[in-house]
Amino acid sequence: MASEHRNLTQQLVHELGKDILQGKFSVGNKLPSEAELCLQYDISRTATREAVKMLTAKGLISSRPRQGIKVLDSKHWNLFDVDVLNWILIGKPDLYMLRHFLQLRLSIEPEAAYLAAQYASDDDIKAIENALARMKNAEDGYDDTLEADIEFHKSILAASNNPFFIQLKTFIETALKVNLRFTNRFKAITIDEYKAHFDIFDNIAKRKPQEAHDASLETQKITLGLVDDAIAEMDDK
Repeated sequence: MASEHRNLTQQLVHELGKDILQGKFSVGNKLPSEAELCLQYDISRTATREAVKMLTAKGLISSRPRQGIKVLDSKHWNLFDVDVLNWILIGKPDLYMLRHFLQLRLSIEPEAAYLAAQYASDDDIKAIENALARMKNAEDGYDDTLEADIEFHKSILAASNNPFFIQLKTFIETALKVNLRFTNRFKAITIDEYKAHFDIFDNIAKRKPQEAHDASLETQKITLGLVDDAIAEMDDK
């Protein structure tokens, strides 16, 4: 196992978590026993047992006497766990997973924009403006589109000054990265998309909470609609 600055327990957690999210172990199927994992990865029983406990806490597996270690359905996964989110990116996220992400973004980001229009500091608004400028540069080919888009949405969460929303930044970043996997099936960045993001910023800067909320909501609905259409087309085949 490549270390990547992880200890043996952390590395085993990473390897098994990645394998589960990549579908190497199907839901309901058994993983190797702790004894078998010790031999397979050449680590101690103590380190293996701790890794199993960590994966259990993340909701990926269950481990019971005489039942072995089983992979759990995704509804049990701790999808706000940073490791789980990273394994989703490494694994095989599909359009259904993307729709789940977008459905939650629909309930988070418009409210964050509403709060940002109320509570953002001058520095917060400047951070959103800088991210928007990066998006404009990306549209013209002078910056990274994904990084600029992520910075924009994360800066709005930060500007909400709500600690719960702020802690969702990793979730939003992962959702946007998953979205990138499928973007080329829908449309590239357009002037209209930039304008939609500008409208969100402009209403936040002008301290118009409801208008900021509505602008963000409209953007989220359009993206979700594209995914819904793609799933419907896929299901019809």
